[in-house]
Amino acid sequence: MATVNHLSSIHTSTTPSLRLFSPHSSRNNPNLSFYTQPKPFCFTFPSISLNPATKPRPRASLIALALKTLSDTEIVAVPEDSDQVTGKFPSDTGVYAVYDGNGDLQFVGLSRNIAASVLAHRKSVPELCHSVKVGVVDEPDRESLTQAWKSWMEEHIKTTGKVPPGNESGNATWARQAPKKKADLRLTPGRHVQLTVPLEDLIDRLVKENKVVAFIKGSRSAPLCGFSQRVVGILENQGVDYESVDVLDDEHNPGLRETLKSYSNWPTFPQIFVNGELIGGCDILSSMYEKGDLSDLFKK
Repeated sequence: MATVNHLSSIHTSTTPSLRLFSPHSSRNNPNLSFYTQPKPFCFTFPSISLNPATKPRPRASLIALALKTLSDTEIVAVPEDSDQVTGKFPSDTGVYAVYDGNGDLQFVGLSRNIAASVLAHRKSVPELCHSVKVGVVDEPDRESLTQAWKSWMEEHIKTTGKVPPGNESGNATWARQAPKKKADLRLTPGRHVQLTVPLEDLIDRLVKENKVVAFIKGSRSAPLCGFSQRVVGILENQGVDYESVDVLDDEHNPGLRETLKSYSNWPTFPQIFVNGELIGGCDILSSMYEKGDLSDLFKK
């Protein structure tokens, strides 16, 4: 039976504010088979009115006005060690600009998780991802994000007369299609199939043959509870190659919830296993993430 690893644990007030990020801010068993489940931006410029303005500015325009100019935003060096990237940049939503070692702007992007985006660029194009400027948008909507991105792009184009290489049409180095999420594991092909080994043995093999396994409610693409969503977010942010199993999938994982509770001696979900050992649930994983302990754990 697995054991628990006790590792400790801008106009109106409704307009969302935008804050600028600064680095000084605190912040195989061959007999076992697991089954897997198989615009361009369109910018609309507001019309000019001679009316003394009884209508408030659009919310997105206020966001763009609040955002510091690209030239005034502090540039932050990207750590050479990829494991330090997530601690250097915020995991917030906003706009970011990536520069190469010569100080040339390569790409302007927007992201719902800036740290994760920078980490992905650092891993895929390390020679081009040398330093980054970040503007965080609090409580953003899609229009506000687009407007913030547009303001930085227009500033750069006005200054240099050209689009950043990574933002050119057809460039697949930076603005590529997001990869498909890994499929969740299924313990059986269906509840109509009779198991030849006990379900507890399948669980045991699964957690011991895979470095990181997360038993969650729902799929990794669509978690069905806040705790599972938090766990998936942390694992994705850390860039961990992990397996996920939906404990609510009674068609392909019948009896899993109760059997897993008995196996792990842990009554709730999600449950995260690393190297065959139960680490715990969302609270423990979140605590370790906030303390910066996960990188070392996943290296073991």
